[in-house]
Parts: sequence; structure tokens; C-alpha cells
Amino acid sequence: MLNTAVKAARRAGGIINRASHDLSLLTVRIKRDNDFVSEVDHKAEQAIIDTLLTAYPKHAILAEESGVTGQSEYQWVIDPLDGTTNFLHGFPQYAVSIALLHKGQLDQAVVYDPVRNDLFTASRGSGAFLNERRIRVSKRERLQDALVGTGFPYRDFTHLDAYTGMFRDLVQKCSGLRRPGSASLDLAWLAAGRTDGFFELGLSPWDIAAGCLLVQEAGGLVSDFTGESGYLDHGHVVAGNPKVFAQLLQALAPHVTPALKNPALKAG
Repeated sequence: MLNTAVKAARRAGGIINRASHDLSLLTVRIKRDNDFVSEVDHKAEQAIIDTLLTAYPKHAILAEESGVTGQSEYQWVIDPLDGTTNFLHGFPQYAVSIALLHKGQLDQAVVYDPVRNDLFTASRGSGAFLNERRIRVSKRERLQDALVGTGFPYRDFTHLDAYTGMFRDLVQKCSGLRRPGSASLDLAWLAAGRTDGFFELGLSPWDIAAGCLLVQEAGGLVSDFTGESGYLDHGHVVAGNPKVFAQLLQALAPHVTPALKNPALKAG
């Protein structure tokens, strides 16, 4: 299954790379404020789905642009172009993200960076790899020495005040904060030891599914803001190497509102 996902990701990456040569020719649509979709997203997603369903016609799909199709204990979770806004501006930080859930558990993961030709892969229980070389999370032990990735709210500002408080405190407690603009790559880089922690609010399953398995298989920890496992359901995610993860959760805790602890509540 992992090999099929890799094949699908590389097909999508080829489509993305060809389109990147002349961005002015692309048709772009605004889905909602600060949320764009291009014909490349659709073409890349269709290439992924065609590849996966040719191999596994009975599997279900959850994809960013086409939504949910099929019912199966196996479900592919797909973001054909994570970082569309970066891509449309020629900012070279975006990726293809493909994960497989088996009975609701993360089982396979591929994050492919077509700009650098970096292929991150993981299978449950078998470790995480970058271009077929084993990767591990960093060994930094103190938050004050850590480089932490994040993502700014950009379309849903419900939790903006909480995030602003997190940012204000954390920027004073760590070595640096980075916002590259592609959550799947942020998590893949964490798995490879390029950063030491990560947090973001309100992401979608296709943004983080593959990246979270990469982190876990690289020896890191992933949770929601309360230390629980509901991050795929509501998209509030914290991740890090084991030492930094605990300190990051603690640093963020004063700003975790009731609505973040229980996403069924309205923010207030």
C-alpha cells in the first residue's frame, strides 16, 4: 500500500511541478476568504485518487477538494497540494500529503515535497524515512533551545485571541518560531529533526494525517492541546520530540480556552 501511495504522490508532484513553470496560466478560485483552489489542486487530486483506486477499488477516500467517497475499513486521506497559497505565489514550500487510515488508525503516510524531491514515508510500526533513510526526531531537551513550527490562523479567526496569547508567550520561551505555510511539511520536518516542536489550531484531517504518523514513527509525540488524541477530529494539534512536547504543552496550557478543550463548545 505504501508503494502505491508513493506512486500517487509522485504523479501529483509531476503535475504540480509542470504547472509551477507558468503560474500566470492557472485558473484560480476562491473557496472562502484566504482559501484558494486552483486547477492544479483538482488535477493532482484526481491523479492520486485514480492511482489509489486502480490498485484498491474498494477503499474509501477523504480528499480536500472532492470530499468523502466510498465506505471501507480502509480510508485514504488526501491533500493534493498542501500550501496552495504558497504555490500560487511561487513560494517554494508546499507538498502532497497522503495517509491511509485502517479502522480509524493511521497506518501509512507519504509527504512528498516536489520542489526538493524529498519523499517522507512511514508505515505503522516500521519507522519513518526520508528518501529511504531512517529519520528520528531531534534530541533537544529544553524548550528554550527548541525551534518550533506553527501556522497562523488565516481563514477562521475564532481562536485568534488564544493563538495570539500562545504566540506571545512562546516566542519568549523558545529559540525561534517558524511559519512556513504547509502543515504536512512542518510535521515531516519535525520528524526529520529539522524542528523540535509544532502547534497549530483548526487544521483539517488531510493537512495533518500523514505528518502525524511520520512524527510518531520517528519517535515523537502528537496530541491535541489537552494531551489527548482527538487532533484528527478537530485539527488542534501539538507535536514534538518527547522532551520538548511536554514543555510545549505546558507553555500553551494557560491559553487553552474551554472551546479548545471541548471543540463542541462555541469559543468565548
